Amino acid sequence: MSTISRRVFAASAVATAALMSSFGAQAAEFTFRFHQQLPPQANVPKFAIVPWIQKVEKESGGRIKIQHFPAMQLGGKPPESFDQAKNGFVDFTWTVLGYTPGRFPKTEVFELPFMLTTNAENGSKAVMEYVQKNAMEEFKDVKLVAVHVHGAGMFHTKTPITRLEDLKGLKVRGASRVINDMLQNLGAVPVGMPVPAVGEALSKGVISGALVPYEIVPTLKLHQLVKNHTSFADGSALYTATFGVVMNKASYNKLPADLKKVIDNNSGIEAAALFGRAMDKGDVMGKELIKKAGNDFVTLDAASASPFKRQGNATREQWVADAKKNGIDGTKLLKEAEDLMAKYSK
Repeated sequence: MSTISRRVFAASAVATAALMSSFGAQAAEFTFRFHQQLPPQANVPKFAIVPWIQKVEKESGGRIKIQHFPAMQLGGKPPESFDQAKNGFVDFTWTVLGYTPGRFPKTEVFELPFMLTTNAENGSKAVMEYVQKNAMEEFKDVKLVAVHVHGAGMFHTKTPITRLEDLKGLKVRGASRVINDMLQNLGAVPVGMPVPAVGEALSKGVISGALVPYEIVPTLKLHQLVKNHTSFADGSALYTATFGVVMNKASYNKLPADLKKVIDNNSGIEAAALFGRAMDKGDVMGKELIKKAGNDFVTLDAASASPFKRQGNATREQWVADAKKNGIDGTKLLKEAEDLMAKYSK
């Protein structure tokens, strides 16, 4: 064979291999789109969404392929995410449930002050079991993969918060209706916004602080925007946010039984725990960045924390009263949530 012929043959072989590889890549029977608001380097995509996708693809034997679109690449705003999955614009989404006030009135009990007593993994197991027992009707229009919470949500502010009075008139970002009600009870001025908007709002002085977990610090470069980070000596969480991973119901229903089982096997308590662990891992990383930046950790002792907890109880009482107006037994649900949190915190 001449040199030219060998080169042509080699080029043809490479092209054929590439073509076959391309066909192999397209061999999936079902290709789905997973859309969410965070950049790909953030903790939830890196430690939960991508591993979850890879596990589903592997267990499907390559018959399911899930394309990941971070940072709202397909369009829309974070509060629209749930409806994007519900209406079939995308097949999967991860979203903050509190972005749509009033839509998840039973699930939002986990956003109340001082609900979380240990870590996000335990809290996520608790909220998942709670929803399965008490609030599945809130997810009737989608296939629910998991609900979860983040770790302890705390103040990250430009000026230190050492006592309740320091919050008076301070503009602070909140994530949901319940959390904003709590901020108002604490004397702050709540400013609701999705987490991707927090960095710019702090830079421009629209807000002077934010309620977020340590997990989000690296993504927002929060350690560069504020210098004070306030938590409680007993380790309790001022608040937690609730999140949902959901699938378009029609996309799920078109799967054959064996592939539905793959989705089912990757839904529920263990899926919730995966997302909770991602949050816990992020908290560790966030605290390390704050420490390296030389910022101030403000830790409130029992005496300093007492007024916060008193006002937190007022928020809880208001939530129970609001639930009653909507025909929901808030007292019963709050007790159920607390019991489940205790169960998974042992």
